[in-house]
Amino acid sequence: MSHPIDVVISWVDGSDPVLNRKRSRYLEKGSRSDRISGAHTTRFASVNEIRYCVLSIMRFAPFVRNIFIVTDGQDPDLYDDIRNHFPERLESVRIVDHKEIFEGYEENLPTFNSISIGYMIWRIKGLAENFVYFNDDVFLVRPAAPEDWFVGNRPVLRGRWTFPPYRKKFGRFIKRGIHRKILGNSGYHQKISFILQQWEAAYLTGMRFRFYLLDHTPHPLNRKRLEAFFDLHPEVLKKNISYRFRSRDQFQMTAVAYHLEIREGNHHLAPAHLTYLHPSYSTKTLLKELTECKQNENIGSLCAQSLEMIDKEIRDDVLDWMEQILMIEPDNKQRSL
Repeated sequence: MSHPIDVVISWVDGSDPVLNRKRSRYLEKGSRSDRISGAHTTRFASVNEIRYCVLSIMRFAPFVRNIFIVTDGQDPDLYDDIRNHFPERLESVRIVDHKEIFEGYEENLPTFNSISIGYMIWRIKGLAENFVYFNDDVFLVRPAAPEDWFVGNRPVLRGRWTFPPYRKKFGRFIKRGIHRKILGNSGYHQKISFILQQWEAAYLTGMRFRFYLLDHTPHPLNRKRLEAFFDLHPEVLKKNISYRFRSRDQFQMTAVAYHLEIREGNHHLAPAHLTYLHPSYSTKTLLKELTECKQNENIGSLCAQSLEMIDKEIRDDVLDWMEQILMIEPDNKQRSL
């Protein structure tokens, strides 16, 4: 491997009372967390997904040099698991506090916004030029190779081309106007659109007639190209990290990075090859998706969003399978939840 590859994982322990008190202080007076985009408690809840995320990287991507876990004064305490199963990797995991990546921008701390945090991860000290960004609910499920993520020192961009979501954007504009102007619901907050945030990021980089839609997969990124872009456009960085909670006015950092790569001639495009589980899916759909993930050798990763909200039987099935393929013991404490 000619270029080292690191992994960055954003993580939060939502059960931490210190974090909960801190978050409550920054909610608008009289506001409820379930009415503010990105402030709902499920965004911070977990069933120890970080354990499966980290151990899956060690099992299926042993070429990864370092794993950086970005968090706010917390520690997932994975040392026993790593010592038991990958003792040679103990020194390759480092906890990175928000204070490190927000150095010089401390006025934006504390932040409870994974999008804002994502904009700063390239500032981790000692981070390789080529790195892969994971959310803690993304697990590798089959062996990966360096060229699955980087070819010729350029990231492999996993997604698909699609057309701008003008219809969706117009519909949301009308709906917001009805709620706020006609119904008098001044506190109305629309659910943030993953697709719109990607399109607006693509538009920022000069895309007009189509954009490359990415999904909930590991995202290979180039640190130097991100640094160069934000050096030229500091206003983009400052705007996007200024929101303590997720905002519809933010752009997806990964979408900015992908479209910068495309604009600069990166032609390493590939299908997502993932399975995505969401608590809004029916039990039948969840079972179908999970079965496909287990059987399809082309699927490389699994994203189990808000796993704590998924039916317990399905959740246990996911964790049982992960423990089987990772060859680790059950996390009995989380199974009792």
